[in-house]
Amino acid sequence: MAEYMTLNPVDLVVFVAFVLSVIGVGLIKSRSENTSEDYFLAGRGLSWWLIGFSLIAANISTEQFVGMSGQAADYLGLAIASYEWMAAITLVVVAFFFLPVFLRAGVYTIPEFLQYRYNEFSRTIMAVFTMVIYVFVTIAAVTYSGALVIDTLFHGATPFGIPMNVVTGGWIIGIIAAIYVTCGGLKACAWADLLQGSALIVGGAVITWLALSAIGAAPLASLASTAGPAAAAGLTDASSGLSKFFALNQDRLHMVLPKTDASIPWTALVVGLWIPNFYYWGLNQYIVQRTLGSKSLSQGQKGIVFAAGLKLIIPFVIVFPGIAAFNLFSGDMAAQAASDPKIAAGWARFEQLEKAPKVDEFVLFTLDKATTQKDPAKAARIEAYNTKVKAAAASAGKGTTSESLLGLKFDTAFGLLVRKLTPMGLRGFVLAAILGAVVSSLAAMLNAASTIFTMDLYHKYVNPKASQAKLVLMGRGTVVLFTIVGCVIAPYLGDPRFGGIFTYIQEFQGYISPGILAVFVFGFAVPRVPSICGPIGLFLNPVLYGILAFALPNMAFLDRMAVTFFGVLAVMGIITALVKSEEKPLPANERIDLTPSRSARVFGIAVVVATVLLYIRFW
Repeated sequence: MAEYMTLNPVDLVVFVAFVLSVIGVGLIKSRSENTSEDYFLAGRGLSWWLIGFSLIAANISTEQFVGMSGQAADYLGLAIASYEWMAAITLVVVAFFFLPVFLRAGVYTIPEFLQYRYNEFSRTIMAVFTMVIYVFVTIAAVTYSGALVIDTLFHGATPFGIPMNVVTGGWIIGIIAAIYVTCGGLKACAWADLLQGSALIVGGAVITWLALSAIGAAPLASLASTAGPAAAAGLTDASSGLSKFFALNQDRLHMVLPKTDASIPWTALVVGLWIPNFYYWGLNQYIVQRTLGSKSLSQGQKGIVFAAGLKLIIPFVIVFPGIAAFNLFSGDMAAQAASDPKIAAGWARFEQLEKAPKVDEFVLFTLDKATTQKDPAKAARIEAYNTKVKAAAASAGKGTTSESLLGLKFDTAFGLLVRKLTPMGLRGFVLAAILGAVVSSLAAMLNAASTIFTMDLYHKYVNPKASQAKLVLMGRGTVVLFTIVGCVIAPYLGDPRFGGIFTYIQEFQGYISPGILAVFVFGFAVPRVPSICGPIGLFLNPVLYGILAFALPNMAFLDRMAVTFFGVLAVMGIITALVKSEEKPLPANERIDLTPSRSARVFGIAVVVATVLLYIRFW
């Protein structure tokens, strides 16, 4: 029987109590959601501390605990932390440049802003694009990654006769999130996030401490690492876990990767990585919705900068554990990969073609770098096969295709740490913290997707005269529908062709995020922008990005984002130079205090300085 984690009665009590507390607090604090503003924007009454914790809880989920930790366990190491540390600087910019514009306009949704700056068609295009990405990518991906944690922890267990796997795990997560979002809207999410945001930081810190302690207790000879023998120079079995960790992972504890890297080349740090960061933190509905619900501009700015400070510590509780998991449990990751049907099917296909190549099919296979370094014999087999295929394809005048092979299932890194290191009694809290992170992010996405559908599509085109009660009912109904869709799609995302859940999300975001960011940035900077620039910029994004993906498949997706972003800006600039347009004033929201926060500005500068110092330390 497969090894799986068990919970004793104390763990179960802690776990159940946490889940019920989250749902209970969220529902109690949002008992009177009678209008669309109450349900979708928490009555515009959120304080800075709620906003800060809610931003972190909405952001950090198993996309990070599973995806980012898994990427860290792979060859990327600390370089993946750029998504977090660069986000800290991005948040400071959003607080002082993006938020004042949105609050002044009094919008419910980010697409709504495009109606005032461009035209209604732009609003509709962005609403449809983001709806598709939310439902079929982010909601499904977060559901899958949370279900993967449950599968990793409890695979083989059948409590109450129910098999714990990716399918049932996804439905459990989806149902919990849907309950309080459907009933309480954004205010329920924000108060639930207060508990879940705190728990995920504490839970992540506990896992980091346990992982470093396990490395400290392990003999050097047993620690699996891609580092060469020289890395262990000066260490003994009695050395501290932190000393061993830094010494054994010298090749992973830096921020810069070659410009040829497919995931995060150093060129992406200059431009490419800023694009998804500014889109995500400044224009992504399920994140920005928290700030749109703030009491005032000052409260919103304080909350965003508070979240920026918290972002600086996230890599230490997510990325470091992922690297440590590879040191400790690479053998278990290999066993997980071997037992995964989709990964095993890829290897079976390779072995079949290796024995009997097809004359009309020229397939090259790529192996993950960690397995390449850990198992040189296997890597040599693949390289020998690829050499023959390239020669055969050249001789036949044909092109080649590429398929990925995994020797280790890196996305199981964090789950393995929880299953193997947490003692009875603490296990229930850590599991609750991880589940809370998943549920929090999923709830935020469900709430945002329902808001966009209800306000930008249903209210705008289907039923413009809908009552407030009707709008709230529609929002609740779409939450249920989107939950079902996400849970149905989620199990299919384990296919290795997606390159891991974190890469899957970022890759598909590239089809909309550079264009959306370009349209907004241009709209902020150019008061007399022609209305036609909005639709053209939004439609041009998937075309340019798709051409680059097809023509230059080896180009890092972050670099493709950068090229697409500047391409859209260039086209919009040409149109603006050729077409005269009148300035379009934004509506003025007189119901909210727009006085900026001086203390947030000081703390924001401190966050930027701290981020720069972290980059200098780990460059």
